Amino acid sequence: MAAPVYLGLVHYPIYNKNNEIITTAITNFDIHDIARTARTYDLLKYFIIHPLDSQKALAEEIINYWQDGYGGQYNPDRKEALSIVEVIPDIAAAVEYITARDGAKPLIVTTDARKYANTVSYGRLRREITDTGRPCLLLFGTGWGMENSVMEQFDYILEPIYGPGSYNHLPVRAAAAIILDRLLGETWWEND
Repeated sequence: MAAPVYLGLVHYPIYNKNNEIITTAITNFDIHDIARTARTYDLLKYFIIHPLDSQKALAEEIINYWQDGYGGQYNPDRKEALSIVEVIPDIAAAVEYITARDGAKPLIVTTDARKYANTVSYGRLRREITDTGRPCLLLFGTGWGMENSVMEQFDYILEPIYGPGSYNHLPVRAAAAIILDRLLGETWWEND
């Protein structure tokens, strides 16, 4: 049986294009699109990780509209996707939630466009998720990526995603979809 997998979208501490540490804003697209992708790949929870009360209130207003307001009646599929979204203040709160729910500290994995000493391949992490049963928290940064000392605390950093050309600046929503498919999607290559 596959391990329980969670996703977190981190808004602080994040680098901006000038390499300064900032807090990024929550976007409506990130709430909806990542929730739909996470639900498609059967994740247990999608954490929107943001420390500011004003941004948390904005996200919760959007989520509530699709859970309890007219949005949920109009589009039940969207309601189901957003049912797994939770807004929390920091990464530690996500780890605490998972540890309490699953009885084990999650394997914490993030992504980056660069390689590190603890960079892991998709195949290896896919096997670890499938074979160990240990919960896994996949963290995605916003802006120009998570602050380095935070990333150093994680168990693994997934290898970069490359296209066929030299341009490499995927939106986080697209990166999340590609990565979830590589880690949890059907084994389509075995059917050729």
